[in-house]
Amino acid sequence: MHLNLSKPICFFDLETTGINISKDRIVEMAILKVHPNGDEERKTWLINPEMPIPKEVSDIHGITDDMVADAPTFKEVAKDVYNVIKDSDLGGFNSNRFDIPLLAEEMLRSDIDFDMKNRRAIDVQTIFHKMEQRTLSAAYKFYCDKNLEEAHSAGADTDATYEVLKAQLEKYQDLENDMNFLSEFSSRKKFADFAGFIGYNKKGEECFAFGKHKGKLVTEVLEAEPGYFGWLLNADFPLYTKKVLTAIKLRNFNNKI
Repeated sequence: MHLNLSKPICFFDLETTGINISKDRIVEMAILKVHPNGDEERKTWLINPEMPIPKEVSDIHGITDDMVADAPTFKEVAKDVYNVIKDSDLGGFNSNRFDIPLLAEEMLRSDIDFDMKNRRAIDVQTIFHKMEQRTLSAAYKFYCDKNLEEAHSAGADTDATYEVLKAQLEKYQDLENDMNFLSEFSSRKKFADFAGFIGYNKKGEECFAFGKHKGKLVTEVLEAEPGYFGWLLNADFPLYTKKVLTAIKLRNFNNKI
């Protein structure tokens, strides 16, 4: 089974200091880039997160403070990472809800303008959950009849994710070998930002998805309460969410000129 690609797709996996998108950092990143002609290339970076890795987290992925002490920071490898993925769609396991949002935060901290406007996201976990409701290790066993010996190793998880997607396409006739279809099928509720703070109404207009203004148009709230925008920018929201809010505010301002 070969993926029907119109552009490269980068399957990637992150090992991190935790699961807080705004505060936690990457300690390992692996990318498997698959080209339309079937060629594959792999990159793996061990990264100094510039913060302690909690023991309970190290117990899961096996990466300790000592192992990353002399590794480069994400800012030092950010351009290399970006050069690998800049022309590609992205694929992963639970990537829409975790890996892509966290990668976006790290990119923005490194002064690299990252967004998903011209790329598609294929979340293999969403396809799996819609079809079978299992975990990556179980998916690998179920679809590929193999044991995932090095679970929570970024490289092993990345390779397994790629193999699972190809096996899913072979197993389910309803799945189309098309990146637009797979991106739509593996997406959850659509949000303007990665973290789910800004959603859309039925007209496709951005609305707040949290707090006292939940369901209200972002443009209307920011116009009626100018101070709310400043509070949002200074509060503990992801950088990408703040970027989206700023873009909405500027767009609304330009439309009035």
